[in-house]
Amino acid sequence: MRTSIKIFLKSLENEDKEAATNSYREAVSKIDQSARKGLEHRNKAARLKSRLNARLKAHAS
Repeated sequence: MRTSIKIFLKSLENEDKEAATNSYREAVSKIDQSARKGLEHRNKAARLKSRLNARLKAHAS
């Protein structure tokens, strides 16, 4: 999960929109998966996804 988040953040730094979008989807999938398994609390997972989405939208404009 943390690796996919780091990959997403790296793609934002490189300003690669397509890679950022793909890595965002991957990160959200991994976050949801960890919440389902009980590794992360569901509220923390929602907060992480919200923050990542906010960063993606900020770089899109």
